[in-house]
Amino acid sequence: MVSRVSASIPQGTKDWASTTTKSLFNRDHLRSMTIFFGLGEERPFYVEKSPSLLMARLRHNSSFFYLNYMLVFAILFVLTMITSFTTMIGLVLLGGCWLYVIRASADGTLKIGKLAISQKHATIVMGALSAVVLFYLLSHIFWWTTGSGGLLVAVHSFLRDASMHQDQDDRVEMLGDLSLEENAAFLNPVEGTAIVEPV
Repeated sequence: MVSRVSASIPQGTKDWASTTTKSLFNRDHLRSMTIFFGLGEERPFYVEKSPSLLMARLRHNSSFFYLNYMLVFAILFVLTMITSFTTMIGLVLLGGCWLYVIRASADGTLKIGKLAISQKHATIVMGALSAVVLFYLLSHIFWWTTGSGGLLVAVHSFLRDASMHQDQDDRVEMLGDLSLEENAAFLNPVEGTAIVEPV
């Protein structure tokens, strides 16, 4: 079923999705803790009172630290989930149900008493049931993560002055060795050649 859905998607759409995913989750866009918290900087956090400068700061921080902000949400989600006993029990039971269905329908049919259900229909039913269970188990975690993570991200984006890193994407990487000949013209000017002195 998954292979059929994948085959029906145009190749151009697949390429676009692949390129977008690689660009969005590019490891180079994940800022270090030193940059994220401004360690070593004179004033990494302060309240900007000018509305125009504040809006410029928010725009820059949202694009510069976006991968760090996504990581904050992911960490909060995982921590909230593993500290919820009810959620963990529910996920274990749901995983056990999936394991039972997969093993019981290994021959292509799931038998429940006298009722025989094809593996395809059993998978569809389990998928729908899993969606309902996960919505029930994770809904409060989702809203808690959204609220707490959103507050942390908003405070950081509002207070963090990362203006010194605004031109970081414009830097040019210098690769390779610089080899200079001993008789290079600018190292050994020819006699009679005028040397321009800086003004």
